[in-house]
Amino acid sequence: MKVVFSERQDDHNPRSYLSSGASVPNPEVPERAARLLQAALNYGLQLEVPTDYGIAPLEAVHSSRYLKFLKNIYTRWSRIPGASEEVLPNVHPDRRNGSYPKSAVGHVGYHIYDASCPIAAGTWEGARWSANSAVHAAQLVLNGERTCYALARPPGHHAGSDLVGGFCFLNNSAIAAQVLRSAHERVAILDVDVHHGNGTQDIFYGRGDVLTVSIHADPVRFYPFYWGYADETGEGAGENANCNYPLPRGTVDKDYLPVLDEALARIDAFAPTALVVALGLDAFEGDPYQGFGITTGGFAQIAARIATLGLPTLLVQEGGYLCDELGDNLESFLRGFAG
Repeated sequence: MKVVFSERQDDHNPRSYLSSGASVPNPEVPERAARLLQAALNYGLQLEVPTDYGIAPLEAVHSSRYLKFLKNIYTRWSRIPGASEEVLPNVHPDRRNGSYPKSAVGHVGYHIYDASCPIAAGTWEGARWSANSAVHAAQLVLNGERTCYALARPPGHHAGSDLVGGFCFLNNSAIAAQVLRSAHERVAILDVDVHHGNGTQDIFYGRGDVLTVSIHADPVRFYPFYWGYADETGEGAGENANCNYPLPRGTVDKDYLPVLDEALARIDAFAPTALVVALGLDAFEGDPYQGFGITTGGFAQIAARIATLGLPTLLVQEGGYLCDELGDNLESFLRGFAG
């Protein structure tokens, strides 16, 4: 198996974010990728640096207006007298069908839905190369690799078609799934991050060719709060192609695995010919976000059950934050998937 990663992803290095109204150090930092890369190499994965695939794969799932915003907003923001060092919203529209202003401040509030995603000088390039890693890994799978690991950092599953949120700017898992669609009539995305993949849901909610399945902590009292409920099943052509499995806070291995089996049965019934796993390691019992109680050994069990689908599989890194066991958790997952 190969791991795909570019050092250019480290260009995104946010300083802080707002948590419950307080400015605190941002946990989505380059050291996450450094630890995960070292773990992947220790396990024996071969590093491959991605090619620059340009804007086309991004435009396949994100609006052109949104991509223009991401590329240019830091420069525009820097021209505002007295503006903050990093781009953060201070106003939001109360609906998405209002007018689109010309103001940089208005654009920031329109496209960034929370205060966890400061945009700095290197954010666009860091996010773009994270997406390049996902695209490159998907191309490897298309070219015959049975499994590939995209070390996509910054992560992506909270980014919608034209929305920034939850540390995410470009939706790497969605971008990769769309690349796989070039050769696969049906693709499934299984999101095992502790947070619901609301951006991925947003992108594919009206489509029936990509099944989106997310197992996550119940959003009634957990981020992203507004999305991720069991009654969100898709619309139009996408009806019944979106499946959410919200679980209680603190869910442990023995209670998680039967739900995973149900989710895998749903994927099997959809009959996809390729799979994207949005690999969040923040379900770990010692992760700073304390959403679930999955053990290091539990990740191996989760991976082994996913592998029983027998599909060409792309692993795309999502959450999983700094703790002593972060690398161990990735190695455990990789070992379990390989059998």
